[in-house]
This record gives sequence, C-alpha cells and structure tokens, in this order.
Amino acid sequence: MKVYLVGAGPGDPGLITVKGLRILERADSILYDHLAPERLLDCAPPHAEKVYVGKKRSAHEFSQEEISAMLIERARRGWNVVRLKGGDPFIFARGGEEIEALAAAGIPFEIVPGVTTPLGLAAYTGVPLTHREHTSAVTFVTGHNVEAIDWSRIGAVETIVLFMGLVNFAAIAKELIAHGRSSDTPAMAVRWATRADQRTVVGTLATLGHLIEDEKLRPPATIVIGDVVALRDRFNWFEKLPLFSQRIVVTRGREQAPELAQPLEELGAETILAPMIEIAPPENPLGLENAVLHVAIYDWVIFTSVNGVHSFVRVLDQSRSDLRSLRAKICAVGPATRAALEALHLTVDKMGQEYVAESLLEALRPETLKGARVLMPQAAEARDVIPAELRNRGAEVDVVEAYRTIMPRDVAARVQQAIEKRPHWITFTSSSTVKNWVERGGREALDRMKIATIGPITSATLREFGIAPTVEADPHSIPGLIASLVATIKT
Repeated sequence: MKVYLVGAGPGDPGLITVKGLRILERADSILYDHLAPERLLDCAPPHAEKVYVGKKRSAHEFSQEEISAMLIERARRGWNVVRLKGGDPFIFARGGEEIEALAAAGIPFEIVPGVTTPLGLAAYTGVPLTHREHTSAVTFVTGHNVEAIDWSRIGAVETIVLFMGLVNFAAIAKELIAHGRSSDTPAMAVRWATRADQRTVVGTLATLGHLIEDEKLRPPATIVIGDVVALRDRFNWFEKLPLFSQRIVVTRGREQAPELAQPLEELGAETILAPMIEIAPPENPLGLENAVLHVAIYDWVIFTSVNGVHSFVRVLDQSRSDLRSLRAKICAVGPATRAALEALHLTVDKMGQEYVAESLLEALRPETLKGARVLMPQAAEARDVIPAELRNRGAEVDVVEAYRTIMPRDVAARVQQAIEKRPHWITFTSSSTVKNWVERGGREALDRMKIATIGPITSATLREFGIAPTVEADPHSIPGLIASLVATIKT
C-alpha cells in the first residue's frame, strides 16, 4: 500500500521517467490530470482503475480536497495508487497539498519527479532558458493571480516563465514594463508543449498579448519572456520534423503497436492507439503441438508472420524438443518475420523480394518441391495462396493453426475515442484491422481521414467497403509504410 505522486512530463508520453513508468506498470488505481498524457494509461495493468480528476482552469472534475480523500481511501484498500500529474508534482501542481493530506492520514507516499513544462518547452522549441551570452537566471511565476505577485522583485534581465499566465498576460506585461522591463523584450507563448499539436506564438512583451488574441490561443499554454526567445529561429528542431502536427491512428494489436507508433512519434506525429485485433491461442492447439513434436520430418518450414514464429517457438519450448530438431530449410514472407527468426539464430533460406505470399512463391520457383514435406504454422484465417500452389507442385503441405486474430472487447470504445481526437491519418496493417474498424462503427469516419495501408491485400479489403487508400506502403512493411507516409505528407 502506497501512494505515488508521479510526474508525467509536459505532454510527450516518451518524457516520463523510467521509474515513473515502472510504477505505472504495477498500479492498481490511477488518478490522472487533464495535462497528463492519456497514452501513458495504456502502460497500466488491465485491472487498474483509471479515474480522470480534471483540473482544467475553468472546469474541475473534483476539488482538491476530494482528490486527496480519494487517494487516502484507495490506499486504505491496500492498493498501489498513482497520482499522475502533468509536468512535475512540485512545480505549480499542488503536490505539496496532497502529501500534507497523505502524511496527516498516515498513508505512505513517494514522489517521482517529472520533466516540468518549462524544461520540455525549452527543449522542443529550441529556446534554452539560460545562455551564457543572454542570462544566467530563470524565474518561474504563476500568472493566474496578477495582484498576488510583487512584480518589483522580478528581475529586469533574467528569463521569466509564466505558468497559467495566458488569460492575464496583458496585465502581466503591463506590470513588467512598469517595473523596468523593456517592451521590446522577446516573448513567446507555447500551447501543448512537446506534443505533436504544439503551437508557438512569438512576439515581444508589448505585442504578444495582441498576437495571443489574434491567434485565438487558449490554455494550456506557458509563456517565456527573455532574450533567449530570439534563439528559437536557429534552434527550433521539433516543429521541423516531417510528421509534426500529424495525428495518426495505429490499429495494430497492442503488443505490436509500438513497432509502428514509436517511429511515427520520433518523426513528430501524435499517435492514437486503437488496437483492432488481438492475438489469441489457437482454438485447437493439438495441430501445432503435433507438428512441433515431429518437426524433424519436414524439409521446409514457412513462416508468414512474426506471430507465427512466436507461437511456434512457444510450443517448442513447452515440448521435449528444441531448435536442434529443426532440420528444415526456412522461409519468411517479410523482413519482420525474418528478423524474428534471426533473433533465434536461425538462417532464413528464402524470402520474396516483395513481402506478400505471391513473391515468396516466386522465390521458391527454382526449388524441386515434389514429395517435399512442408510445414506452415499460421493464423487460423490466413490466405491459402501458398499451400494451394505448393500442393500443385507436388509438395505435401501441413497447414497448422498457430494463433488466431480476434476482435478485442473494447474495439467500439477505441474507435470512438480515436474519432473524437480528429485524426488526420489512419493506418491499416492487415485485412482484420480494416474489417473490425468498419464493423464497430468507424466506416463514416474514414471519409474524413487519409488512409495508409501496408500492402495490396489490405488495400483490397478496404476497397471492398468502397474506400480507396490514400497511400500504400512500398515496400509492404512497417518501414515501407512509414516512408510512404512521410513522402506523401512532404509533397
């Protein structure tokens, strides 16, 4: 039993600390703020309770007293409770009030610091808060109550960072100028710093207030005042990334989603995880178990997916045999499958130039297959193109169900959550992801998004619903999908 106050960072979910992530992964209950990245909730165990406690400027879901009471009550159940806060718990986040309540109630607690918004903002706008040639001091100020601040004590040369100062900026600028700060001092306001929808407005102490109104900038935003703001033009890297500002839905299964989501995020995109499939064991495992038991009789083993490799090896590990029993030549349909096999120190003898079944058949054309024993561990619903052609060539082919792709229980909710975030793009990496998205109510929303598919089979399924993809990966792989997205968006 313990309450953890965890800093979630300024917005980019990748900026949470390793320790904070470890604690999230074993949480029983998470009370999270408006400013905490929702993506981090996917890191919690399936059983974990997730409670949104609000804390927007104009709308509080719960009062501070209610939040403290909720933390205490859940801890007394014997739970590990995470209070997930945007930025850092001790920088204008009311963490001090919460630990006072916990200490008074005798509840054990721990503080896990986070990247506070000014530090994330500085990094993602290219504006160092300190610089030897400009300033060696930084002042953090909360701007929601202008009259409560003694502006005569705010220096005339240091960098000033205003939290919650957007609405009152005109009054704050007036006070700073009245107390000696030059009206020409560079200043900028940044909304949703470190996220793909980061928005930056740059002016001076005299002009920024008008620019905020003209640009209709709204909270949450943080303001930086000082000569260092002038360095932004030279050092702004984040907003120049090729996928900056793009919101992209990833429909892959939960376990495999990071393979696509992480590279997209590194290129500046915001990814919305909406898993449309889930990998499940075969309904009847005896076929794969029997094939593994007699794996030494096969001349060829053909793997059509990474999941097929993992399922095969999992059953092999549970059997009396090991990889030494595998004497067959090995085929892989694509580079990801090949990499999964090579990670096991297995050599792939054949792989097609293109990552579809037809290309693998072409690669096998020079081989004499008459009388050859071939094993294919694959999905229950996989296409029969390869086994049909190999049988035509005289091979004896055993197709065994290694796994199933099923629809997750929360698909409908995931579809609606993704649509509400108004994505620019959606990616489909299999026919199942297309079918499940459409079946659970997402058909109409596809007319409002651009669509990227991993290959011709997935594109064909999309066309069955009367929809044409915007772009198809070339080559038909995750790296190919990412490259095709980047090329299309840049043009």
